[in-house]
Amino acid sequence: MGFRIARPETAFSNAPIGKQKKRQRDHDAKHLDWIRTLPCVITGNRPVEAAHIRYADPVYGKSETGMGEKPSDKWTVPLTSAKHREQHSGNEKLFWLRHGLDPLRIALALYSCTGDDEQGHLIIREAIKTAASFAAAQPTGLYERGQLLPSGRNSDDG
Repeated sequence: MGFRIARPETAFSNAPIGKQKKRQRDHDAKHLDWIRTLPCVITGNRPVEAAHIRYADPVYGKSETGMGEKPSDKWTVPLTSAKHREQHSGNEKLFWLRHGLDPLRIALALYSCTGDDEQGHLIIREAIKTAASFAAAQPTGLYERGQLLPSGRNSDDG
């Protein structure tokens, strides 16, 4: 006689399936207003927009954001409008990989100190230094399928 353990389809997923109700979004206008006072997490420039991070990562407890949904406001970082457009114009994880930054870690750090300008600027300064040193260490090339390829080389070249 065997036993079968019933497991719901969502047991190992953090993404909604089927026609489940949308998750309630945590809105924090005070945090968004504060994020907009900080410099861009990549360039250090201003003005910035509060850029929501859409991709999921169970390590941080970040659920996938469905179509027509915005993530909770704690998942935001300051980006210039140009970088914000670039963030959402393609593969978002690849965008952050190109800059050598973990946006979810930065977003949580910023959320934990909302309103503390000194701590916020310290977090942003460290992120900018990381992005700059990461960019300087990269050979000239292009990212394709998450891999940095030397310039002029095609991923089909082997």
